Amino acid sequence: MTVLGDIPEIRGLDERRRLIRIPSEIDVPLTPRVQQIIDTAEFQRLSQVSQLGLVSLVYPAAHHSRFEHCLGVYRMALLYLKQLSYDERFAAVIANEDAEKLIVAALLHDLGHWPFCHPIEDMGLPGVPSHELFANSFLLEGEVADALRDDWSIQPREIVAMLSEKPRDRRGRILNSILSGPIDVDKMDYLQRDSLHAGVPYGRNFDPQRLIGSLCLNQAGDGVAITEKGKTAAEMMVFARYVMFSEVYWHHAVRSATAMLQRAFFLLHGQMDLHSLFRQTDVAMIAALLQTAANGPAYDLLDGLFGKKRKLYKRLAEFSVLRNPQVYKGLSRRPYPWLVACTETLAEGISHELRQRVAPHEVLLDAPPMKLEVEFNMEVYSAKENCYRSLEEVSPVVETLAHKQFDDYVKSVRVFISPRLQEAATGIRNIASLVEEAIARTE
Repeated sequence: MTVLGDIPEIRGLDERRRLIRIPSEIDVPLTPRVQQIIDTAEFQRLSQVSQLGLVSLVYPAAHHSRFEHCLGVYRMALLYLKQLSYDERFAAVIANEDAEKLIVAALLHDLGHWPFCHPIEDMGLPGVPSHELFANSFLLEGEVADALRDDWSIQPREIVAMLSEKPRDRRGRILNSILSGPIDVDKMDYLQRDSLHAGVPYGRNFDPQRLIGSLCLNQAGDGVAITEKGKTAAEMMVFARYVMFSEVYWHHAVRSATAMLQRAFFLLHGQMDLHSLFRQTDVAMIAALLQTAANGPAYDLLDGLFGKKRKLYKRLAEFSVLRNPQVYKGLSRRPYPWLVACTETLAEGISHELRQRVAPHEVLLDAPPMKLEVEFNMEVYSAKENCYRSLEEVSPVVETLAHKQFDDYVKSVRVFISPRLQEAATGIRNIASLVEEAIARTE
């Protein structure tokens, strides 16, 4: 038995005495001190916060919760620690108390998530914190904080630091690479879980057992790497993530719903207490947004998403790095307020083209946000040659995705228009020219 085998949660993987079952047929070890955390009001809130939010408007079974995902990530952390404990360099640096902090951080990594968190974060609006920082309000006081101090002998600020601060030493960098890296415990769970609930195969087309079994430390000894045995599994995971973005997260109808929610939130956020709003469940947050919207433009957008009848905006045009790269580059990674100003200018141009009034909120531009997705910087160890190489160096699949920016090939720029205008908009001769003119006028 390894040293980390003395940790009750890791031991529970094999003992199987107290378990909680999550899809798909996964047993998660449950100890009294883990039970104490998940029974808190702060953690239970996650059972009413959807993991994928608006994706369920397109993939109707994708209603799984952040609660379920957090349990999955917690179990993944146990599996990572169990495997890595056999690495002598890892065991020399990571003590039981470090591993226990990682276990807790994995369980609580999404505690600060609010409903529709990622689309709102992507807007980069002033006054909107990152969900990692927002977790502080749940971690530093209350039931979770008490459980950390009393049951784990962990100071809440230590978990805050792990989740929201840049690691300063070797130990911290190792743990951080398990929590947030190319093959971290978060991605290992959400790719499979999102794929399962969405009803698509893409996120499950890799071998997690093989990948976990190949874990080791990198050449510098300050982060996670894999052995050659895991290379194919890592390639498949990278590609699985690419396809999940292409076919699920950035599906055109999902992005239509996302653009509608973002514009509604942009219109309303200055009138709302965001600290209170972000502590709500899905249902409560939707109700608060609708109430604030009254009968204004934001209400039309929200009613199309959450009303009795689904009324998603229709795709009028799509631009990619391959199809009309000039428009794509002109709109990608712009500040959201600038994008709104450009959209309003575009609405004026469409009004003129259609010879009827088009309200500013009836046209939406959806573009890749300013923040890029994480890159695939990971090492592969060859025992035969006793050397490390980067994954992209030994993999043509990963090399292509690393050098040709991941975001540019899975995230298109799209113009969406209100269903009211769908038929009339078919008469627009050159939407690309109208978009280019709007960009020029907004600069």
